[in-house]
This record gives sequence, C-alpha cells and structure tokens, in this order.
Amino acid sequence: MLRQLSIRDVVLIEALVLDFEPGLGVLTGETGAGKSILLDALGLALGLRADSALVRAGQAQASVAAEFDLPPGHDCLALLAEQGIAAEPGEALHLRRTLKADGGSRAFAGGISVPAGVLREAGASLVEIHGQHDDRGLLNPKGHRALLDRFGGLDSAAVGCAWAHLSELRIALDAARAALAEALRDREWLDHAIGEIDALQVEPGEEEQLATLRQQMKAAARIEDDLAALDGLLTGSDGGLSQFRPAARRLERIAPAHPLLGEALTATDRATIEAAEAEQKIDLARRALAHSPAELEDAEARLFDIRGLARKHRVEADQLPLLLDQLRARRAAIDSGEERIAELERALAAADDDYREAANALSGERSAAAARLDSAMAAELPPLKLDSASFRTAIAPAEPGPAGADRVEYEVSTNPGAPFGPLVRIASGGELSRFILALKVALAEAGSASTMIFDEIDRGVGGAVASAIGERLARLAETSQLLVVTHSPQVAARAAHHYRIEKSHDGTVTRTSVRKLSPDERREEIARMLSGAAITDEARAQAAKLLEAA
Repeated sequence: MLRQLSIRDVVLIEALVLDFEPGLGVLTGETGAGKSILLDALGLALGLRADSALVRAGQAQASVAAEFDLPPGHDCLALLAEQGIAAEPGEALHLRRTLKADGGSRAFAGGISVPAGVLREAGASLVEIHGQHDDRGLLNPKGHRALLDRFGGLDSAAVGCAWAHLSELRIALDAARAALAEALRDREWLDHAIGEIDALQVEPGEEEQLATLRQQMKAAARIEDDLAALDGLLTGSDGGLSQFRPAARRLERIAPAHPLLGEALTATDRATIEAAEAEQKIDLARRALAHSPAELEDAEARLFDIRGLARKHRVEADQLPLLLDQLRARRAAIDSGEERIAELERALAAADDDYREAANALSGERSAAAARLDSAMAAELPPLKLDSASFRTAIAPAEPGPAGADRVEYEVSTNPGAPFGPLVRIASGGELSRFILALKVALAEAGSASTMIFDEIDRGVGGAVASAIGERLARLAETSQLLVVTHSPQVAARAAHHYRIEKSHDGTVTRTSVRKLSPDERREEIARMLSGAAITDEARAQAAKLLEAA
C-alpha cells in the first residue's frame, strides 16, 4: 500500500507530505483546487511521462517521493531484484523522481538511480489509476485474459508445459532439417570421396614403407654394375678367391720349410675365409636388392596415388584411413538424419495434439468462467445506473502460445440492440468509470494492485447511484487500499479517511495544500458538498445522516 507521498515544487504545491492508511480514503475539494495536480505528482513517482510544466514557477526543479509497504513475494520485489535493488523484509520501498525546469528528469528506486522505465514497471504493479481518460489497466485488452483466468481460478500450467515441449520439438526439428539439408548437399561428394579412398585401401604406415622400398630399389639400380664387378673380382676365373685357394695349397706343401711360411699359410687361410664371408654377404645383398623395373614402377605409382589423395583431402597420408572412417560416419548420419527427422515429426505431431487438447480444455474453462463473470457484471450494472447496458466477455481464437489459443476482450453495449464493442470505445466518460468499478467489484477475488485510485468515478451521477458507487468502493477497500477523488457526498461518507484539497492565495502566490480532516471537519466538508458555498444546518444534518449510515 501507499504509505506516504512527499511533493515539492509541483505546480501549485510548494511542499507537501501526505500519510495514507489502508482502506478507503477520499480526496475532496472545490473545483480547481488542485486534485489533478496531486495525481500528476503521484504519476511522476510512478514513472509516467515527465512534463517540465509541472515544475513550480520560479523553481529549478520539482521532486516527488512515494513510500510503499510491500508484502513478501510482491511482483515489484522481483522486478527490483533484477536491477540489483534488494528490499529487506518489512522495509518500506521508496520511489523518487526529480524533474528539472529544462525538462531533464532522474528516477530512483530504493535510493538507487534507475531508468524511468523501471519506475513505470514498478508503479504498474503497485498502483492502478482509473480515470475517464485512462487507457491502461482494465481498459487494456492485453490483460483481460489473465484477469479472466484469475477470476475463474484457472491454471494454465499444463498448457504452458505442453507449449514448451512443442516449442522444443519445433526447434529440434528445424535444426535436424537444416543439418540434413547441409549434409545432403555433400552426399554426392561423400560417396565419391569414400569410394576413391576405399578403393586405394591404404594401410597405416604404408606410405613410409613404400618410400623406403622405392629408395632401396633406386639405390640397387645405381650399384648393380658395382655388384657385378665385385662378383668378378671375388669369384671370377681371375678373381681373388680363385687365386687364394691355389696359393693356400702351395703354401701348405712348403710351410714346413720355414716358420714364416707357416704364418703365411695361416694368414692366407684367414683371408680366404673372410673373402668367402664377403662373397656371401654381397650375394645376399644382391638378392635383397634384386627387383624388376616393373616392381619399381608399381611402387612409385602407388606412392604417387597415396600422396596425391592425401593432398587432395588436405591430410597426411597416414590419416587417410581415419578420414575414411569419418566420411563414412558423415554418410551414415545422412541416413540416420532422415530417420531422426521422421521420428521428430511423429513426436511433434503427438505434442501438437497434446497441446491442442490442453488448450481446448482451457478454452472450455475460460468460456465457463466468462459466463460467471458476465453474470456477476449483470448484477452489478443496474445499481450503477447502467441497467440499459450489457457486458460480455468475448473469447475468440488467437495465435497459440504458452497461455493457450484464446483472445479475451471485455466488450459492452450501452443500449438494447446496440452492437458490442471494446469498453474504451463504446462507453462514455461517466459510464466508463462505472463500468470499471463494476468490473473491479466482479473481479475483486482476481487480484489487483494493492493501491487503486479512482478519479471522479462519480461524475454526473448522484442519489442512489452515488450511494451504490460508495458502497462498492467500500467493499473493494476491504481487501485493497483505495483513494478516490470525488465530488459525491455519498461516496465521501463511505471513507475511512478523508483528505481535503485546498487552494489559497496570499496576494502574490497561489498554493495548493492537502490536509486530513477530523470527524467534525468531515461532516462540515460533506455538508459543503451537499449545499454548495453556503453551508446550512439542514446540510449538516444530512451529512451527519450520511456518515451515520456509512
């Protein structure tokens, strides 16, 4: 609830501090006393449009501060928490706005500077202002569906969950289709790449083996003549071994003649043995290096193919087997992607059926709640001199969403047989205020801002209608704080708290002030409202009766 309003240098208000209490409070005063100034000042603190004309003449700036008591869990607390403003339990919330004469303004919430939009959002959850030119609150069709749901005690959680599941599947299906479309563009290339890599059948390490073999075969070709020459030198008719063996036999016959010949024989035997080993190793090497030109050509051709394919796919030759596995996996993903899409399409169709079933059930509940609301409104309209008018809750199909597939709008017809239309367009100024009051009473259990302000809701009516308005305002005030700007004594008599707005002039400066009235002052003010400028004893007696009846 609104606990306090502090105003400085706003139009005719020099300095003013107003304390408010729960229940129904009324603000009265003569025409032109400055009631609209008070509402404009509160609007500043609630983040509404700042007009530099509100700054008191001759002053550099105006300021307005509003103090609120908030229950735990109030929507405004979550909003402020998003801005890093933490309110302690039981601590009052302060909203403040300053406005310079040159048009600049600043906004504060909880002592912290915030954008004016934050004040506007916070203010919307704290205070509802209902006037003849108000285009928000109950007159805004955007909020009608939520109000109907709260009135009917309807829970849209099942629809919200179904919508969330449906939305997730739509996103997954779109992503799967996009991925498949991209993969399909590569399918022909994948088939070709897989085929050529698979046909080559590259083994791990094969490139290195082929390169080594090729090097060896080329080396063998270069030394082939040398190997042939060595064969002639070692084993030919004039080769070394053919000479060593006869020499050894001769030395063997003459070795006993002298010790040195025996040593020569030993050396010759050793040379013969080592020469034979050399001959054997050369022969082995020659066999190992032996190849045909066709073998070298085949090795070079395969090495060329492997390296060319590796360059084509921008990988190392040894990575070709791994690349083949990856390409096969991508190709398999195309097939599985088609299966996945089919699976998602089936799931999406089932989820869509679930959502429509839940949304249709909610639509049925809304229709039933709408009938109850229309019935409640039918009972409220006649006492407010709207007995020729009709009210209906129009429900029409809308774009599906998390709250269902219904568009809800409150419509009225002000005369029998006249077409229904939006409340804000059909009803006249006085009718509009009374329609709003009737709706507020009918929707009382649906919840609203903790503070409601009605600006001249009783304009153009009196007598029994004014009494009916006062009775309904008092009923609303049992669960909310109401502040009513009124010219009706029947409404004023219903108040728990009465404030009088006065304008004074000292010859040079005009000022507006507000003060809370005592019980005797209330009777005098209501008598003035009944009789006009000259207050009569009859008016005072009638005022006392009104107060006693309230």
